[in-house]
Amino acid sequence: MAESQATIAPFSAPMTGGQTFELAGRPARYTVLYFYPKDNTPGCTTESIAFREAWPEFQALGAEIVGLSRDSLRSHENFKAKLGLPFELISDPDETVCTQFNVMKMKNMYGKQVRGVERSTFVIDAQGRLVKEWRGVKVNDHVTEVLEFLKSQP
Repeated sequence: MAESQATIAPFSAPMTGGQTFELAGRPARYTVLYFYPKDNTPGCTTESIAFREAWPEFQALGAEIVGLSRDSLRSHENFKAKLGLPFELISDPDETVCTQFNVMKMKNMYGKQVRGVERSTFVIDAQGRLVKEWRGVKVNDHVTEVLEFLKSQP
């Protein structure tokens, strides 16, 4: 849950809705970029639904939500439709953005070491500065923490 003022290097990546995400020039006051391991898994579904349910509150605070995983755009489109997500999902199969944010980690899964996305959330302001990050996120109450942080901003 570190607070920072580092500037994020501009990047672009394909996302749902036939769009390309461009960090530079985002119209929102804040971009909430959440990294999750995989579409249609229990924790990722729960987290995405929590962001969906809080979407109006984020919008009222001038924040845009964007999810990101290594899944394909097709998988993302299906996941987004299935959950009725009002925000877009970035596809990063080559791990370019994951590497930039240092979220690729070795994890234990069923007793085996596997390389995967560490559930993490980053809040980036309109100038492209990282203002808050959460790493190793536990799904329960995480969206509330992000909202509380945004509410505390001047």
